[in-house]
Amino acid sequence: MKEENDRLYMERALHLAEQGRGRVSPNPMVGAVLVKEGRIIGEGFHACYGGLHAERAALESCREAPRGSTLYVTLEPCCHYGKQPPCTDAVLENGIRRVVVGSGDPNPLVAGKGIEKLKAHGVEVTEGVLQGPCEKLNEIFFHFIRTKTPYVIMKYAMTMDGKLACVSGASRWITGETARKKVHEDRNQYTAIMVGVGTVLADDPLLTCRLPQGRNPVRIVCDTHLRTPVYAQVVATASQTRTILASCCTDPERREPYLEAGCELLAVPEKNGHLDLAALMEKLGAKGIDSILLEGGAELHWSALQAGIVQKVQAYIGTKLFGGQKAPSPVGGNGVPTPEEAFRLAPPAVTVLGEDLLLESEVIPCSPES
Repeated sequence: MKEENDRLYMERALHLAEQGRGRVSPNPMVGAVLVKEGRIIGEGFHACYGGLHAERAALESCREAPRGSTLYVTLEPCCHYGKQPPCTDAVLENGIRRVVVGSGDPNPLVAGKGIEKLKAHGVEVTEGVLQGPCEKLNEIFFHFIRTKTPYVIMKYAMTMDGKLACVSGASRWITGETARKKVHEDRNQYTAIMVGVGTVLADDPLLTCRLPQGRNPVRIVCDTHLRTPVYAQVVATASQTRTILASCCTDPERREPYLEAGCELLAVPEKNGHLDLAALMEKLGAKGIDSILLEGGAELHWSALQAGIVQKVQAYIGTKLFGGQKAPSPVGGNGVPTPEEAFRLAPPAVTVLGEDLLLESEVIPCSPES
């Protein structure tokens, strides 16, 4: 019965944590529930970057004294000073008897120290309740803390015969309104969106979030030779929405018009005739960009896979057939020579979005021998 209750309350904490999605980066999403004598007496979540942590939000909402209660929290309580004081201090000061933790915190400033501190002060700690879902909730945070590089989601929409567009190049619309709304929800959630200069030249996209009260992602354009037109929408609106042009071009004269427009110019080394995507990820990570929605074309997708920077693939599948041998497909490049050399994906999560499907798969990292 105790284990069943632990799972029930942790599920509630996970539900609360989700409410911070898109608003707490680069911090993790965290939910917390306080239970006393079988009753929820307080609950909270990390609502925005710099705001109260979930544990303190739950304590602030308490309807009665929390002394002797059990705290359910999706992530190990912090034990260091940051934007907020240590949550372990709040637990101890309020006389909480037991703490149930979903997943450990990989941040070196915490990394087990929070749990150790609670135990050292006589608090009963239960670890690993719904650990899988709790770790999945913060896959971006975990990846960024461990690698210092962004978590990259390669996203594309294609027809059921695998086409990104008609042979004429027309592509609006492959999917319906429900699927397109989900894309803008993701733009609101992830820190940045990245395309290649080819997409800018072909479509002149704005790359913003069109949800009411939505947050625009940082826009990143991979432009090896700095060919982005100065009149492109991403340049013209750079003073309103942060825009980064990643390029191998270091000519001050050519860079000046973009700087005047409000763009950030990021110098990246060249590799095999294109900018080095692995080096770009390191530079973006150093700027605090923890997640990227990659909405590039077929060539950039191939380059990203080859560079090993993609962690997840999102394939929106519209219930249409375009046909055409020369119609573009999601991934270009030379392709792998044999099926055994394919980029491997984990079994997908499948979501029905109106008349369309969304398949989401984690990329299985290649072994050093492959």
